[in-house]
Amino acid sequence: MFDTVIDYIARTNLFNFIIFAGIIIYVFIKLDVLGNLNKAAEVISENIENSTTAKNESEEKLKTIENKLANLANEVNDIIEQSEINAKLVGEKVITDANLTVENIKHNAEKLVENKTALLKNDIMKRTSLASVEIAKEHIIKELNNNSWLHDKLIDESIESINGAEI
Repeated sequence: MFDTVIDYIARTNLFNFIIFAGIIIYVFIKLDVLGNLNKAAEVISENIENSTTAKNESEEKLKTIENKLANLANEVNDIIEQSEINAKLVGEKVITDANLTVENIKHNAEKLVENKTALLKNDIMKRTSLASVEIAKEHIIKELNNNSWLHDKLIDESIESINGAEI
């Protein structure tokens, strides 16, 4: 009897196993597990290739950036040196222009002083001449008032010179 129970259990378990295996195979085929696994493997393989390519590109970009950074210090030094040279040139130009401007101002000031001096000389000469004429006039009037005969003599000489003039 024990043997029949074990035999019965074994046959029923075997039957259940065969049904279970059939269901698993059916589901496996229906869901195309192998195809999906192959597709997933392909996607993973592509992702790995893309990651490797991206990694290589990133490493190349990093090297390029590192090279640029290494050259950046040299470029900055070159720019600073060039800026210093330009600043010196501009400074020299400013000083040269300032010196020229100073010379022009001095020259113009000297000309202005010369012109003002000439104007003052002319003004002094004019005033001196007018003062001399005024003094001479006063002296003549005084002499004529003191010497009446001188007045008559000058009138006679003036009349004679008018008579002797040719018209």
